[in-house]
Amino acid sequence: KGKCPEDGWDESTIELFLHELAIMDSNNFLGNCGVGEREGRVVSGLVARRHYRLIHGIGRSGDISAVQPKAAGSSLLNKLTNSVVLDVLKLAGVRTVTSCFVVPMATGMSLTLCFLTLRHKRPKAKYIIWPRIDQKSCFKSMITAGFEPVVIENVLEGDELRTDLEAVEAKIKALGAENILCVHSTTSCFAPRVPDRLEELAVICANYDIPHIVNNAYGVQSSKCMHLIQQGARVGRIDAFVQSLDKNFMVPVGGAIIAGFNESFIQEISKMYPGRASASPSLDVLITLLSLGTNGYKKLLKERKEMFSYLSSELKKLADNHNERLLDTPHNPISLAMSLKNLDETNDAAVTQLGSMLFTRQVSGARVVPCGSVQTVNNYTFKGFMSHANDYPCAYLNAASAIGIKKQDVDVFLKRLDKCLKTFRKEAKQEKSINEISDSNAATEQLED
Repeated sequence: KGKCPEDGWDESTIELFLHELAIMDSNNFLGNCGVGEREGRVVSGLVARRHYRLIHGIGRSGDISAVQPKAAGSSLLNKLTNSVVLDVLKLAGVRTVTSCFVVPMATGMSLTLCFLTLRHKRPKAKYIIWPRIDQKSCFKSMITAGFEPVVIENVLEGDELRTDLEAVEAKIKALGAENILCVHSTTSCFAPRVPDRLEELAVICANYDIPHIVNNAYGVQSSKCMHLIQQGARVGRIDAFVQSLDKNFMVPVGGAIIAGFNESFIQEISKMYPGRASASPSLDVLITLLSLGTNGYKKLLKERKEMFSYLSSELKKLADNHNERLLDTPHNPISLAMSLKNLDETNDAAVTQLGSMLFTRQVSGARVVPCGSVQTVNNYTFKGFMSHANDYPCAYLNAASAIGIKKQDVDVFLKRLDKCLKTFRKEAKQEKSINEISDSNAATEQLED
């Protein structure tokens, strides 16, 4: 049926299935005689076993989705993977998605492929409207494709950074719709930035007949992000949305899913990919989804949501204990931010030092964001880089509840963060005592004089 099974398969069943696919590839035929330059020859048995002898990759030189006659098993693997992944995207919340394919590139290069496909449809266009998100790969994806990003600064609403819809529409009018390749929006992001106002942006794109590409990097695991995409496509225009394999399905880095609501456009993107492609990302995600089944994946999504609530409540308690606060970002369903205002005021270097302390204590993924950092990316200077705004009111620390996180991860993180913050408070008290003693001594000397 081309759908993800409800209950996961055991490993021996999956391996049997993969071996059956592999013996359909010509390089594994007993009497095969290959006289071409690409015959699926592998000198290392270890490498052959690592890939289950599926050596030919996927697609043909002109289309990544095309069937390769001498690699029927690998071609079937590719078709099945795309079909199973489409089923899971619907299960995750985008019910009306019609087409998708796995591409052996991470999210940034997959976005580039989308932009290059649009170039043929809009030859005059040279600008991409981009509500700012301080993440280098999505910015570079536009530069690499040869377009000029038009950065739309976010607006501060409470603690949240949200899409400036008026600025987006004003820029479209100023540049001219025909000169704009697309609007490049974002769902999953680090707090205090929250997902873009996708429904409103989709309506703007429909009104001005401008394509809309969504960076949904790790949004599949969030029902809220997927709902935004579903609603955006319902009320307006979304041409494609791109998501990472590793972040959403816990497989090695190196693959992404390009999906959309117009099958012919998604096929155009797949045909834009030059040459054949590695089957490894497709193989990894198919094995993972067959082992989980829809019930297993739904269970992971449910656990992630529960851990988000737990992380949020516990991080708020810790923040209160240290005279800080958990920033109020209700529109961000994955990432949280805790202010570091007192730490920042105590010592300019303390914020970045906290990040180093957490890393050396084996806390990975937590980001500390100081105020006022400046960074240049491809000749564009971002003020307040990493905070998604020129002047965010305070320094802060990020933590995320992503798929696969366990209660133990949250508890250990909070314990180590608490210990690090106590160290800073202790040092600050000692420094204050030394200064008081020094001031007292100075005052005594003055009296004696």
